[in-house]
Amino acid sequence: MPASHATDPTSPSTPYADFYRRSIDEREAFWAEQAQLIDWQQPFEQVCDARNPAFARWFVGGRTNLCHNAVDRHLAERAEQNALICVSSETGAERVYSYRELHAEVQRMAAILLDLGVRKGDRVLIYMPMIAEAAFAMLACVRIGVIHSVVFGGFASHALASRIDDARPALIVTADAGMRAGKVLPYQPLLDEALRLSQHPPKQVLMVNRGLAELHPVPGRDVDYAAARERCLHAQVPCEWLESSEPSYILYTSGTTGKPKGVQRDTGGYAVALAASMRHIYLGEPGQTFFATSDIGWVVGHSYIIYGPLLYGMATLMYEGLPIRPDAGIWWQLVEKYRVSVMFSAPTAARVLKKQDPAYLSRYDLSSLKALFLAGEPLDEPTASWIGAAINKPIIDNYWQTETGWPILALCSGVEPTAVGKIGSPGRAVYGFDVRLIDELTGADITEPNHKGVLAIAGPLPPGCLQTVWGDDERYLKTYWSSIQGRSLYNTFDWGLRDAEGYTFILGRTDDVINVAGHRLGTREIEEAIASHPNVAEVAVVGRADALKGQVAMAFAVLKNPALAASAEQAREQEQALMQIVDAQLGAVARPARVCFVGTLPKTRSGKLLRRAMQAVCEGRDPGDLSTMDDPAVLQQIRDLLG
Repeated sequence: MPASHATDPTSPSTPYADFYRRSIDEREAFWAEQAQLIDWQQPFEQVCDARNPAFARWFVGGRTNLCHNAVDRHLAERAEQNALICVSSETGAERVYSYRELHAEVQRMAAILLDLGVRKGDRVLIYMPMIAEAAFAMLACVRIGVIHSVVFGGFASHALASRIDDARPALIVTADAGMRAGKVLPYQPLLDEALRLSQHPPKQVLMVNRGLAELHPVPGRDVDYAAARERCLHAQVPCEWLESSEPSYILYTSGTTGKPKGVQRDTGGYAVALAASMRHIYLGEPGQTFFATSDIGWVVGHSYIIYGPLLYGMATLMYEGLPIRPDAGIWWQLVEKYRVSVMFSAPTAARVLKKQDPAYLSRYDLSSLKALFLAGEPLDEPTASWIGAAINKPIIDNYWQTETGWPILALCSGVEPTAVGKIGSPGRAVYGFDVRLIDELTGADITEPNHKGVLAIAGPLPPGCLQTVWGDDERYLKTYWSSIQGRSLYNTFDWGLRDAEGYTFILGRTDDVINVAGHRLGTREIEEAIASHPNVAEVAVVGRADALKGQVAMAFAVLKNPALAASAEQAREQEQALMQIVDAQLGAVARPARVCFVGTLPKTRSGKLLRRAMQAVCEGRDPGDLSTMDDPAVLQQIRDLLG
C-alpha cells in the first residue's frame, strides 16, 4: 500500500486529492514536472536521492543559481517591469527598481563582495534593516555561490555574537541604523559589542550609511558601501552555477537550548519549492505584485519577500515600518498604489489593526487584491472573520516553519480554485509533505479523525526543507528525527488533530518554543539570559496565550536574596533589571510580559519542573493532576501574583 494511503489528508475524487497523492506516490515524476518552473544550467540526473531520508538530496547533479532564476532570466521579457519596491514609512523613502535596475545593483554588490575577498562557500552575515541594499546583498551572495546568513536587525549583541561564532562569516554587511515607530536604532554599537564578544569576528564590515546615526568607522575594518559601489558601477559579475544540493543560506531559529540552530537550505530544491508554491498556494502571476509584511530576518522574508515572488516574475514590495504609522491605512494605501495582488502577513498584525478606526480599511481601492494570507501563529476565528469582512477579501491561513521554508498545511487554491477552508485550520497537507499524526506514547499513526497527536512528516521531506543544522548533523538528527517513539520521522513539535475531511488543526507546541507575534522564541534562551543576573538562583519561562500576540513569555524567578523583592516597589525594580538583561542579550522581541518572583518553582518530587502546570495557571486553566507535585501551594502563589 502506498505510504500516502495510511494518513491520506484529502477526500477522494477531487483535483487536489489526486494532485496530493501523486506527489507522494509518484514523487519522481511529480517533482520533475515542478522542476521545469526554473532554469537549469545543467539538467539533474536524479530527482531525489532518498537512500538516507533525513538527508535526502533533490535534483542531484543539476546545476542552477538562485539569483539567475530570480533576476537574470526575467530580463528577456520583463526588464522594465517592477521587481523590487522599497517603501519606508519611517523615513519617507520610496524607490522602485525594475528587473534591469535590480540586475545592475546586484552585480555591483557582488563585485564589492568579490573585491573584499569573499569567495564561493564563504559565509556573509547580513545585519540589516528593511532597505534595498539588504535585498541586493542576499541576491549578490547567492549569485556568486556565497552562503548568506541574515540576522534580524533588532537582535542584541549577545544573540548576534552567537550567530557570528556559529557561521564564522568572512564579512558582515550592515547599516548605520534601522527605524521603528519613529525611533532610530543605531546598529554600529550593537555590532561593535557583538564583535567584541565573538570568538571568530570577521576582519571586514561593509557599512551602508543611511544618514540616520553617527558612524565611527574602524580603520582597516569598515568599508563604506557608497564609495565601493561607485567603483563598481559598471560591474558585470556572472552567476556561479551550483550543484542543486550546495547550500544557499543559513537562517538561525530558536531551539530548546540556548545555542541557536542554523537551518541550512539547499539551492535547487528551494528554488523549485518556492516557484511551485507561488503557483499552487499563493495565487501568484508573473507581472503582478506580492506584498509580504514580514522582515528579511525571518523565514517569510527569505521565502516570500525576496526569493519566491522574484522567482515567479512578480514585483515584491519590501516595507520598513509599522501597520499603523503614519496611520492604520498605510498598508492599504500601498495595495492601491502598487496594485498588490497577493498579501501575506501575520494574525498579530490583523489584531493590531482591529484596534484602529475601521474606516482606514475601506478608504482605498483594494480591487487588485485577490487574498490576504496569514501565517506565523494560530489564526483565531474572530480575527479571521473580522479582517475578512473589513477588507472583503478571502483570508487564507497556512502553517509552516523556518525549517521547512514553505507551507506544510495550506489551502492549495492554485490547484483546486473551488476548495473552501475551515476557520481555525490552516488547511490540508501540502503536496510533497507526507504528514502524519502520531500517538505521543506509542509512536503509532493516528488514523481516526479528531484525535490529538504530534504532527510529524515521513521522510524524505520535499524539496526546499532544511538539509541539516549548520555544522552539526548529529544535532539535526537528534532534534528532528529521533524524538518520536520507535520511529524515524521529522517532528514538527506541534500538537494537531485532523478532522474527517482532512483539515488539520494546530493545538500548540510540544516543546519549549513559544510563538510571540509570529516570532519563534526558545524559552531556554530567555531563561539563560535572566539566570545570568547575579541575584537569580533559578528561573522558568513559559508561554501564555495572548489575545494580541498569540503568546507572550512569562518568567518566574527565585532570587538568591528574596529580601531584594520584598516590597512591590523593590519587585518592580528587580523585574525591570531582568527585562533589561533580556533586552541586552536577546533583544526587545524576547522581553517577557511579566517577571514574577516566587519562593520556589513548581516541581515534581523527583525534581522535574512542571511547565505545563505553570502555563495552565497563567492562562487561568485547570493545571490537571498534581499528585506528583512536591508542593502544590506554589501554584497558588503564582495565581496570587498574577492577580
